[in-house]
Amino acid sequence: MKLVFASNNKNKIQEIKHQLPVDIELLSLEDIGCNQDIPETANTIEGNAILKANYVTKNYGYDCFADDTGLEVDALNGAPGVYSARYAGDQKDANDNINKILNELNGITNRKANFKTVIALNLNGKQYLFTGIAKGEITIDRSGNKGFGYDPVFKPEGKNLTFAEISLEEKTILSHRGKAVTQLLDFLKK
Repeated sequence: MKLVFASNNKNKIQEIKHQLPVDIELLSLEDIGCNQDIPETANTIEGNAILKANYVTKNYGYDCFADDTGLEVDALNGAPGVYSARYAGDQKDANDNINKILNELNGITNRKANFKTVIALNLNGKQYLFTGIAKGEITIDRSGNKGFGYDPVFKPEGKNLTFAEISLEEKTILSHRGKAVTQLLDFLKK
């Protein structure tokens, strides 16, 4: 089975490929000749996942899935949320985003947060949504050099390490994206 993932984000593609069984071939946007940045103009994480999946289905004719992810920090009233990738500006720089979060949380003791991933699957003319949530907290400093995005400052519940300090195998089990992809795969197996 071939399945298009509406992304050119190499880190996301690697994480998802790691979970897929050998009988599913994952194609990226680049693989199908889509080099555009699909606009993410919705005001919700679900909305952006749907926009991206619908864009590929409408313009390229493929069954596909797309995801969107946001970091939701309690003390920031759920921010950065849907704006996580461009929290510190349109340059979408992970270091700038982390610096902004750490500065905003400076001196704040409630550092609870969660990552939320929503996957929109367009398959055989129908759409399905899958949601994965990883609860945890924002650390005071960066730690670790694995992963991407906010991983160096997000410590999942029950762990004393950030996502950037654990193996891909362990992150897949604990992470928001890993949980959403597991739901997607369970659905596809039925």
